[in-house]
Amino acid sequence: MAPRISLALAIHNHQPVGNFDWVLADVYEVAYEPMVAALERHHGIRLSLHYTGPLLDWLRRERPGFIDRLRTLVARGQVELLGGGYYEPVLASLPERDRIGQLRRMADEVEETFGVRPRGAWLAERVWEPDLPTSLATTGYDWTILDDAHFRAAAIPEEALWGPYTTEDQGRLLTVFGTEQGLRYRIPFREVDEVIAYLRDHATEDGRRVGMMGDDGEKFGSWPTTWEHCWGERRWVERFFEALEANAEWLTTVTPSSWLEHESPIGRVYVPTGSYAEMGEWALPADESLAYAEVLHRAQADHLPEARWLRGAFWRNFQVKYREVNDLHKQMLRASEKIASMPEGRPRDVALDHLFQGQSNDAYWHGLFGGVYISHVRLATHEHVIGAEDVADAVAGRLGSGELRDLDMDGRDEIYLASPGQTVVLKPDEGGGIGAWDIRPARHALGAVLRRRPEAYHTTLRAHEAQVAGPGTLDQAGGDATDVAADGPASIHELVATKETGLADRLHYDWHERRSGLVHLFDLATTPEAWATAAAPDLGDFAVGAFRVAALQPDSATLTRDGSIAGTGGRSPLLVRLRFVVGGGRLDPRLEQVVTLENPSTETVEARLGVEWATTMLGGGGNPAAWWDLAGERTTHDATRTATDVERLAAGNDQVGVTVETAVSPAAEAWIAPIDTISNSEAGFERVYQGSALLLSWPIRLGPGERWSGSIVQRVTATSDRAAAEGLPIPSGA
Repeated sequence: MAPRISLALAIHNHQPVGNFDWVLADVYEVAYEPMVAALERHHGIRLSLHYTGPLLDWLRRERPGFIDRLRTLVARGQVELLGGGYYEPVLASLPERDRIGQLRRMADEVEETFGVRPRGAWLAERVWEPDLPTSLATTGYDWTILDDAHFRAAAIPEEALWGPYTTEDQGRLLTVFGTEQGLRYRIPFREVDEVIAYLRDHATEDGRRVGMMGDDGEKFGSWPTTWEHCWGERRWVERFFEALEANAEWLTTVTPSSWLEHESPIGRVYVPTGSYAEMGEWALPADESLAYAEVLHRAQADHLPEARWLRGAFWRNFQVKYREVNDLHKQMLRASEKIASMPEGRPRDVALDHLFQGQSNDAYWHGLFGGVYISHVRLATHEHVIGAEDVADAVAGRLGSGELRDLDMDGRDEIYLASPGQTVVLKPDEGGGIGAWDIRPARHALGAVLRRRPEAYHTTLRAHEAQVAGPGTLDQAGGDATDVAADGPASIHELVATKETGLADRLHYDWHERRSGLVHLFDLATTPEAWATAAAPDLGDFAVGAFRVAALQPDSATLTRDGSIAGTGGRSPLLVRLRFVVGGGRLDPRLEQVVTLENPSTETVEARLGVEWATTMLGGGGNPAAWWDLAGERTTHDATRTATDVERLAAGNDQVGVTVETAVSPAAEAWIAPIDTISNSEAGFERVYQGSALLLSWPIRLGPGERWSGSIVQRVTATSDRAAAEGLPIPSGA
């Protein structure tokens, strides 16, 4: 009998919670719709499709006819739909109750919409931990897809990856397929004939091999250069489907569930924690990532056998790499715990839906794609977590203000202050600043500003901009794209593209976390530019130093630090006291900071005292709805401003529905600068507005025993109450 083989294609389609409708519409036109149209033309092609909850919701709302077309493909057995966590969470990051809830919701929705309950689950970012079989099997899933890297780490040789394996946890059985690396790298980036030849080379006389290729649907038209290749003049997908049909006598397309109905798994495997290989590299700190990549690529180039054992970090390390990710994750866990104790009813259902949306994986990590760097996606995730916690607190009738708790799980307590319209988290051990400032009625995380930090790919950016421009193509934004293959598109792992020139010159790194209310002491000659680019030396040790909690009340906290300041004669002692007070109503919360300096030394202290506030209202790109009002002049959030003798200023975003009016006493000099990061995405390197920094500063001269005190009062106005609009209970001051 002639050698035979089967091919199982699984195409994963996802859009983040909070992504713009126009982005979904664009990707639909260039990737999602063309794939279904191709399947309608080629009835002999069978494959699996996965649409995550956020995308499925959009399709049902905006493209109902597409749902009908999918239903037809499912009914005739041509397409198997996968399940998974509804809002595409990384299951390993969730409590078991939420894993179960997300998995069951997706299975229920798929069954209700398409008439078939899914047997296979897509694993978000293929993040695996050994206890997941229990969650998946409990919710009725029979199988999932892992990466070849998982099986490599489990000592499965490459040639033994042409079929599924069984695994278990606590006696709950699960079948795991491995997406074969050679297929994933070839489809659709190599010539069709080469893919067919690769499959022929791995065919066997018994025909029991199945090649699994599970990967993103966006690479079939949405990734840079792929539309023309897949659907345009090159017609790659059409030619591929034609080739599969032409070779059907020895090459069969199957769905995983249909394969398992007739074939047995190869054997048993126990897979360690992991994801795909690139994820392990991205989860490392920047310097470690560079070192790991160099060692790995050298070993691969030299065909060293030890290359298969080299692994990076695992997904949870993003909670170490990015403080902002960890804060969001721990807030999500707190909200989950509160919701778990809520009584059954509509408020709990609404809170749970917000929680599940707030668990969407995109804002909890960063790699080649924007991830946590995508401001509107990050703020949308915060929005749902805030909404979930707000509803739970309203039902419980308790705000819990004035508490000292380890909120970020680092073994050190934070201060939690709350009023009906806001929550504030202070970090005494790191400058006493505000790490979180959530405006509850608008469900807006005002303090969710991302720190500018080194990334491993910044080395690539610098090298790219330093080299003499060579052969390449221009991307749609006018930047350079290199390494485009002559016979087809390059993978986004190979492309180097920039959305604007001179990005390397805009790389600036913060030496402290972007918290608000931090106290700086600068030289009197410090310029606004030096401060904005993090180039100004801080003479004090207060912005990152540990403060002592001197007093804690339900509506206030007082922190003190016996620190020092550098001077011409060395360091002199200096005492800084910070007092934070929360108040106001639901739609008009108020946050006040009083800063006091005392000079206990025998030397005169002279410096520019600066109190820094970092906030975000999604004001990038010159958005006219987002504004600063300084000295009677309005400008956009990404503008740079300075003014003297400032007693009042304001900022707002009319679309978000939040305005912050700032009163300063005594009058201060005000510097405003955007906080821009340079991150990588599938479209190339880009500048992303993360928030605005406001420095209120005063030149001070304190003689021995002298004291200085000033106050900053932030009055917030929310134009509407999201909870009231949903008909939900509203938190009181209880």
